[in-house]
Amino acid sequence: MRSCFSILLLSCVVLLQSALPQHGLAAEMNDVVKTLEQGYRTLNDLQADFSQQTEIASMKRKERGAGELFLKKGANGQAMFSFNYSKPRQQIISNGKKVWYYLPENKQVMVSDVASLFEGGNSVALNYLSGMGHVSRDFNIRFAGDGRDKKGNYLLELIPKKPSQAMAKLHLGIEAQAVASFTREGQAADPFPIAYSVVFDSYGNRTAIEFSNIKVNRGIRSDRFNFKVPSGVEVVNPGQTK
Repeated sequence: MRSCFSILLLSCVVLLQSALPQHGLAAEMNDVVKTLEQGYRTLNDLQADFSQQTEIASMKRKERGAGELFLKKGANGQAMFSFNYSKPRQQIISNGKKVWYYLPENKQVMVSDVASLFEGGNSVALNYLSGMGHVSRDFNIRFAGDGRDKKGNYLLELIPKKPSQAMAKLHLGIEAQAVASFTREGQAADPFPIAYSVVFDSYGNRTAIEFSNIKVNRGIRSDRFNFKVPSGVEVVNPGQTK
């Protein structure tokens, strides 16, 4: 159960379109990476809608979800986040120390310690989620395919330098307008230039998350990321045995 729980969180977390045709690359890969890294370093908090599609290879099945995401950098550099799914109904919340996975229809919440959840090779995903923007340190990076998608976003392929079962590779769609602004001004102006992210795990599963209605640095309160267990809800600790 703990392994599935970790993969779901990493897929959600990892962490995140213009209409230009694919006529080659208008920017060097270094500019695209700097647009991402420098922007992330100015990101304090984020609110966005998201849609998610997971392809489960072993079952040849697709699962879809949607909801609202809140993300905030903690004082110690750890990330606090809240994925509030409207479909299917569930919540994944973390205050930077603990993670709660709440299934209201099952009247059950799974609780895990962040440090144990992201231990070993999975720690790279935690560093990425925290928004520190050190992707060039943690990943080997190249353009995926022709380097642009059908909507003109720059498409990066990131291979973790410390591979894990939960993340074999990561694709990021970086908004072309944000990259153009960086190359023109010499600094990143968009704290969150990601149009979508796609996580591939070692089992052949694929989880794509697309972001919309993005709002950044609005001063989200830290108490939003604490979960109070409702009355009558069972608490499960996946990492513990009786």
